[in-house]
Amino acid sequence: MRRLVVFLLIALFIPVSAFSLTYTEIKEAYQRSYIYEKSGDYTDAIKALMPVYKSYPNGYTVNLRLGWLYYLEGRYADSELHYKKALQAIPTSVEAVLGLMLPLMAQDKWPQVESLAYRILKTDYYNYYGNLRLSIALRQEKKFSMAESVARKMLSIYPTDVNFLNELALSLLGEGKKLYAKTIFENVLILDPENVVAKEYLRELTSISSQETSGRGGKNRTEKPSKKVKDRKEKGKN
Repeated sequence: MRRLVVFLLIALFIPVSAFSLTYTEIKEAYQRSYIYEKSGDYTDAIKALMPVYKSYPNGYTVNLRLGWLYYLEGRYADSELHYKKALQAIPTSVEAVLGLMLPLMAQDKWPQVESLAYRILKTDYYNYYGNLRLSIALRQEKKFSMAESVARKMLSIYPTDVNFLNELALSLLGEGKKLYAKTIFENVLILDPENVVAKEYLRELTSISSQETSGRGGKNRTEKPSKKVKDRKEKGKN
């Protein structure tokens, strides 16, 4: 255990010169960064950490945080770079892999997201975000039956989790099982009445049903078709 603690301390901050920052300087840099982030000023949140990064360019924590901040700023290539550097410092880190998935998801790099998700599951089979993002990636790749299996696996341990219920419904919808998907979305609204995903897809399914009824000459149509809802791409949070 003592060896593990020493390894982590070394990995978190690896000095490269005799002019490394003091504990107080590092702490104050992080505090300023958090304050800027809270106000939505990601550029200055990044700048506040630059002295730490220059002293510890291979450090785990500073690269992990820079990966997050560059992701928030929309600079995805830089975000990937720093998350990968964090992984170089601690290759077994699950949180760094989860972080790396964020800029990849933002760029619709779904095969890479899928690969990273499976990497996480080898370490932590029921990891919540690893499985959620795997389900999303599989759906985006139109591997609907595989996505359904992931959602069902997680619902076996989190039966009322609305994220995985939505994932199950979306996977079923992709498989053409509209009525089954509609029932699940309706159940989601019992658990979470304001759930945006469930409400939008129920509106879309109702519109499709109304159009199909009208096409068959139905006379009891009471609703106008809603506008087509674009497929939402849930991005997940680190």
